[in-house]
Amino acid sequence: MSETTDIVRSAVHGPAPAGPANKEPGPTTPGAPVEIAEWSAEHDLVYPEGGWTAWSQVLAGNMLNALAWGYPATFGVYQLYYTEKLRLPSAQISWIGSIQIFLTFALCTVSGRLTDAGYARQAVLVGCAVVVFGTFMTSLCTEYWQIMLAQGICTGMGLGVLFMPSVAIIGSYFKERRSLALAISATGTGVGSLIFPSTLQYLIPQVGFPWAVRCSAFVALAVATIANVLLRPRLPPRRSGPLLEWAAFREGPYILFALGVFLYFMALYFGFFYINTYARKVVGFSTTESVSLLLITNGMGIPSRPVVGWVADRHLGPINTFILMTFLLGCMEFVWIGVKTRTGMYIFSVFFGLSNGAAQGVFVGALASLTTDPQKMGTRFGMIATLSGFASLAGPPTTGAIIDRSGGQYLWAQVWGGVVIMAGSLTLAAARLAKAGKAWGTKL
Repeated sequence: MSETTDIVRSAVHGPAPAGPANKEPGPTTPGAPVEIAEWSAEHDLVYPEGGWTAWSQVLAGNMLNALAWGYPATFGVYQLYYTEKLRLPSAQISWIGSIQIFLTFALCTVSGRLTDAGYARQAVLVGCAVVVFGTFMTSLCTEYWQIMLAQGICTGMGLGVLFMPSVAIIGSYFKERRSLALAISATGTGVGSLIFPSTLQYLIPQVGFPWAVRCSAFVALAVATIANVLLRPRLPPRRSGPLLEWAAFREGPYILFALGVFLYFMALYFGFFYINTYARKVVGFSTTESVSLLLITNGMGIPSRPVVGWVADRHLGPINTFILMTFLLGCMEFVWIGVKTRTGMYIFSVFFGLSNGAAQGVFVGALASLTTDPQKMGTRFGMIATLSGFASLAGPPTTGAIIDRSGGQYLWAQVWGGVVIMAGSLTLAAARLAKAGKAWGTKL
């Protein structure tokens, strides 16, 4: 038994009796999980709540978020390029991005269970390698089916494997400041959403689309390398256990939360995929200007994430904060209907980015507050992520089909997006009601 185990056990039970059980700690293997006391419902873990190792996991998670969600948020640039070059309907092009997002979510169940079983580092390494490979292959593609295989399927699979481990690892280092730590980690989404689109926007006119995509792959390789070096799992592995924890679906709050998140993600990527095409075709922006709107939207999510994480930890609680932010995001979808000018588009992109970043920044913390056993965090989050993947798979093509059937008009797609996100917010409120009753002032 390691020294860390003795310290934690001593804190819970008092000093252990002398005897053969108290062995001197042996050497540890670099990169191996830090062993702590076996967790049970009766005994609380001791969370570091800070220190270099803990905050370096936040940094690693930040970089993995830049890959896992910076890539999908970049698809608006690809959507515009593919629509103009391949001359295909918006709904058909949207399937590429939707498949990528679906696989990112769907494989979280697998990578979450691998994380709980002690294979977090291996999962991240394999996922990063697949993402870089898929991006390089995308640079060679000239046909729709090739792009679907490389960018939609290959890259999506890699993103799905690399994302989940960092969420569970960060959650094992923080409890009181968990929402803040996860929100800071989530700012990587905004950073990646700036780096990858701006790389394409600047380099496509300079060196052409293939080399611009290859440069994105080199950036991804650098980010992935640093993240893999920093990552340090803490919890001992939970080797036994099913891929799915069916008991979670007997919990009313968990079921309602899963349904609310499903609706939220069904409409979430409509704005990311179509804000620049809307600006170009409806308002009259140039290609460069329309991509700049996407960058503004993504960039504004960076400051909002840690702010809402701090608010969730100190004042409202993560679930309450998530409900408010999704409601605000739904309102922004309806506001979009009235935006018809260049100035209006810039103002809208700022507030849409702030509200979207705020909602995404507290999403994981909200789920973590429903999970009492940190060793099951990977599995329980992965299950909801997989359900969200089906929502993300259906959402963008649905809005694309609505736009195509409306003769290129965006009104009914915007109404659809607002209604679906609002419904998700109300369902999340029902989950909160099932968890804590009518005590709306309770921090949760």
